[in-house]
Amino acid sequence: MTESAGREFMRKTRHEYLERSDQDKGLPQPPLELAWDESAPLIDLPAPDTLDVGAHDLTTIIAQRQSRRRYSPQPFSIEELSYLLWCSQGVREVLPHATLRTVPSAGARHAFETYLLVNRVEGVASGLYRFLATRHKLILANGDPDIGDKITAAAWDQDQIKRSAVTFIWIADVYRMTWRYVERGYRYLHLDAGHVCQNLYLAAEAINGGVCAIAAFDDQKMNDLLGFDGESLFVIYMASTGKV
Repeated sequence: MTESAGREFMRKTRHEYLERSDQDKGLPQPPLELAWDESAPLIDLPAPDTLDVGAHDLTTIIAQRQSRRRYSPQPFSIEELSYLLWCSQGVREVLPHATLRTVPSAGARHAFETYLLVNRVEGVASGLYRFLATRHKLILANGDPDIGDKITAAAWDQDQIKRSAVTFIWIADVYRMTWRYVERGYRYLHLDAGHVCQNLYLAAEAINGGVCAIAAFDDQKMNDLLGFDGESLFVIYMASTGKV
């Protein structure tokens, strides 16, 4: 019987099949964050602690957490967006060889870049933005007025994307993880995506928001649309969010 792709993946990423890593070979590690056009204007985000979310019981937040696909027309404030970004990918400390963030990651590799489809955020024009985690700032990635429709179409027309205040799109930078963990790093990328999205769910509950995780999308179309090759950089996970 032909081995399924899933079984082969799990078998071939066992430790006994792994080659020596580039880290062990003494090769330089990849950057902690992808480069950006430093001449482009950046959008400052308020410090996350400027938003008073009040006191919340964690058990209650976990109990009431659910996937929510319907959102009110109310926009997020820029303070709320800053808070959600910090909770899901916030950088607490930059070390020479790693970043320490608000979510766990294998070996503190933190191999994700966060893109945002902004539909309704006070003070931020609609468009596709990239979150520069080490700076806690935004940079415009695509100002096409139809970008929301195109991203929705590439996600099999899931209309909660267009109706969201913001849709988070997480990009995996593969070599940032495999430099240390070789092929097993692909497992860790998917585990890390779950950590990030769960933090977004819980943080949104604290500000009267809702989240719907999205794993159903056309990989090729989504990567082409955002300008990624689909191999070294690819869309790994998405989540729509908004006020409820």
